Amino acid sequence: MKILVIHGPNLQLLGQRNPEVYGTADLSEINRELKAVASQRGAVLDVFQSNHEGEIVERIGAAKSKFEAILINPAAYTHTSVAIRDAIEASGLPAVEVHLSNIYARESFRQHSLIAPVCRGQVSGFGPASYRLGLEALLDLAAPAAARARGRRTPS
Repeated sequence: MKILVIHGPNLQLLGQRNPEVYGTADLSEINRELKAVASQRGAVLDVFQSNHEGEIVERIGAAKSKFEAILINPAAYTHTSVAIRDAIEASGLPAVEVHLSNIYARESFRQHSLIAPVCRGQVSGFGPASYRLGLEALLDLAAPAAARARGRRTPS
């Protein structure tokens, strides 16, 4: 199974930017943990970070033919990007939205996600563990569909 992992704007600054909100783990640490979890479950990740909305939209748009699922932290685009929302919806792939901080305990403008309605679920507020929890849920959701696509049955 192949999963596209998307990190949105400013996440390259993790470990440096507002550690009291986002923690001290940097993006490479998060990616290493995600790849270890994926490997244990027989999945492969393609990890991508961009500060540019159009690049994220293009990557999602090309995902359907290459991936079985999407794990995304849209970061600031969570609250503003209809384009990313529409790209996820159009992909038809199961997606899980993740956030390091609890967006519902922050400023009012951060408490609404345009992305969540087109995702299978959202995990927020658990720091780097949000990514791991989101990936594990996504692997559970996507495994049956991936097996069907490969022509195999999954255990009941």
